[in-house]
Amino acid sequence: MKIDLTYPLTKEKIEEFTSKLSERDKNIMAMGHIGTHFDAMEKKFPLDYGERRGIIFDVSKISGREIKISDIDADKIQSGDFVLLYTGVIEKFDYGTEEYFKNNPELSWDLIENFVEKKISLVGVDNCGVRHGCEHAKADKFFADNDTFVIENLVNLDKIIFADKKIFQVHTYPLNLINFSGIPSRVIAEI
Repeated sequence: MKIDLTYPLTKEKIEEFTSKLSERDKNIMAMGHIGTHFDAMEKKFPLDYGERRGIIFDVSKISGREIKISDIDADKIQSGDFVLLYTGVIEKFDYGTEEYFKNNPELSWDLIENFVEKKISLVGVDNCGVRHGCEHAKADKFFADNDTFVIENLVNLDKIIFADKKIFQVHTYPLNLINFSGIPSRVIAEI
């Protein structure tokens, strides 16, 4: 069974979303940071990353603190994996709203470093990023500099959790954009 993990952007949603943005944020969006996208940080997405073993962790019960290594079974992660973290944020708060951007949990730096040490290919979240504020870009760059990419604003991770599939195949199809900091992508899980 295939599950589309891509946020369904409509013309109306884009217009609603952009009408609330500052000029700075509109420039960020123009660099590919809208809907389901990966933070390329001007790096090239390796075609080999298009097909990856996926592993998902349910971190939806964590609130009021960072997500730590002890919150997942990191021993199950293999080099090259696409690690997905189900926070439930995109189900609770409408994409693009102030609540959506303020209520996402952060990954601890220890967890981020652990993912890089394990040489995962991708980390996917169902929220707007792995860190807040100025640390958002810092974490994305750290990942990208270590050949790992962050994919944000995923949907339907709950369907994988509820199907009780912890390991599955993930297909990622980014647009062929060069020198962008973000690249919209289609992400499909095959369970």
